[in-house]
Amino acid sequence: MSVSPPGGGGEAPEAADAPQRVAAAERPECPRCGTTHEPNQEYCLECGLRLPVEASGLVPRLSRAWRSRFGWYPGDWVWPSLLALLIAALAGIGSAAFVSHDEKRAGYVTATSPFEPVTSAITAAEHTPTVPSGSTQTGTQPSPPQQTPALNQALKVWPADRQSGWTVVLQSLPATTNGRAFAVAQARAAEHSGLQDVGIIDSSEYSSLHPGYYVLFSGVYTSFDDANTGVTDARSHGYPRAYPKRITR
Repeated sequence: MSVSPPGGGGEAPEAADAPQRVAAAERPECPRCGTTHEPNQEYCLECGLRLPVEASGLVPRLSRAWRSRFGWYPGDWVWPSLLALLIAALAGIGSAAFVSHDEKRAGYVTATSPFEPVTSAITAAEHTPTVPSGSTQTGTQPSPPQQTPALNQALKVWPADRQSGWTVVLQSLPATTNGRAFAVAQARAAEHSGLQDVGIIDSSEYSSLHPGYYVLFSGVYTSFDDANTGVTDARSHGYPRAYPKRITR
């Protein structure tokens, strides 16, 4: 009469050893003697062969993925090269976007103006001549001479012999293709508002100014206090951002 071992049927020990056999089957084998070893083991415990150990890190993982995808691998140099190309592409895209934004902004400033170019003329009032009573003479008196508008005068020019001085800056406009014509229109508008001695300075010709702009100014002063008084007058004529500035060649 046979007696079953305690704890169940005779297959229990084999079932308990199944996970160990599966784990052993998943472990790599020594290329010389075939003995299984741990994944990161450096030497075979059976024959002493130095075992190949897979390197860890981003580049080894990328190289293994490349080999599994394409079946060949050019070398680790490919990753720095691809990274450099990616950085160059991103820099090019960023530079193109910046230039496009700058051109749009410059075009907007050039194409739009808060003032329309002012063209005005002073028309002399017509007077009906008064003839004394009893006089038989008839006729018209000659019209007074046409007055020349002040706006047709030349703009103020910064004195050539003045190496340093003070002025009131009204606006700074980008020196684009049409920037000069736009600056002249703005200067005429400033004259029309009642400001005196309005002119334009090319900032690239003066060391105290940032190059690349047409600077609208009003007045030439010898001191900061005088220029600051001119700022008050400019702000009262519609230029709230006017400020005093020292001009140096």
